[in-house]
Amino acid sequence: MLFKMTLSYHPYINEYTLGETMDWTHRLRLRNLRMLLSLAQTRNISHSAAALNTTQPGLSKWLKDLEDDIGLPLFERHARGLRPTPYGEVLIDHARRMDAQLERAAEDMAALREGGSGRVVIGASGASASDTVPLAVLQLLERMPQARIKLVENTMDALMVKLGQGELDIVVGRSAPEHLDPGLRHETLYMEPLHMVARPRHPLLSQQSLAWSDLLAYRWLLWPKGTPIRTSLEAALESAGLTVPTDHIESNSVTINLTLLNTTDMIGVASHRSALRLSHMNTLRLLPIRLPGFGSVAMYWRHAELSGNAAVSTALDCLRAVSANASPP
Repeated sequence: MLFKMTLSYHPYINEYTLGETMDWTHRLRLRNLRMLLSLAQTRNISHSAAALNTTQPGLSKWLKDLEDDIGLPLFERHARGLRPTPYGEVLIDHARRMDAQLERAAEDMAALREGGSGRVVIGASGASASDTVPLAVLQLLERMPQARIKLVENTMDALMVKLGQGELDIVVGRSAPEHLDPGLRHETLYMEPLHMVARPRHPLLSQQSLAWSDLLAYRWLLWPKGTPIRTSLEAALESAGLTVPTDHIESNSVTINLTLLNTTDMIGVASHRSALRLSHMNTLRLLPIRLPGFGSVAMYWRHAELSGNAAVSTALDCLRAVSANASPP
């Protein structure tokens, strides 16, 4: 039996009061969350019904009953399928976070059952993936040898979305104030400049000094527009009276970037610590030309995740320690 929320208006007190009805959230189950997420993904009731091993009429009725209970339309019906309404997007976002938390709970229990001492999922952008994060992970394993660690690499915009949805515990990368959320905490770890980089034995490395015209003779490999490192590069070039060259390739993959830079004469850009680390590994070389300005690298986390999660708290401490002990640029 379905219970509906009813509102009664009282003119003498000029407000509405909630009738004695059951809250619709009390009837939501894990399967209901998966049904909602499936509809958000497929945008098609018949496809979701098949994936969920249920009937199309049953799924349609469930969605209609849920919308009636909430009192808001969650999806717009079109000839080609469904489209989430603004109300639906809000509920879907909550459902994604709850689903991620349930998945994390299962993974945490599995880690503890296998003898682990905690679990932490860290997202790293290109600014931190080559140096800061791996060094902090090594330190974390020294302090907590049985910790279960998962690393995810991506651009800051994608990582911050995953952090907000509960899929990540910590994100480390170039400061991204445009992605800040009230539910997130952040802390600047260090300031560093950018460097132009190229493969070892690149023709430009044989020159005593470089001008920007020398670099513009080669194709550039850049991070996508809108990423913090690209924004920092554009600001640095602007201060030098330059713009990003037309002849360039965009990539958000560290692996692809390293392969292209190491096997061609393309020129790339890297954060200071990443550039030094890759230089020590004889993968890339710093070109002798200065990019003006500095950028900051920060870590982001959800404050609620620190409660009872020693691995996350220790990981934050390790990131602070690695950042403080590294040589300044």
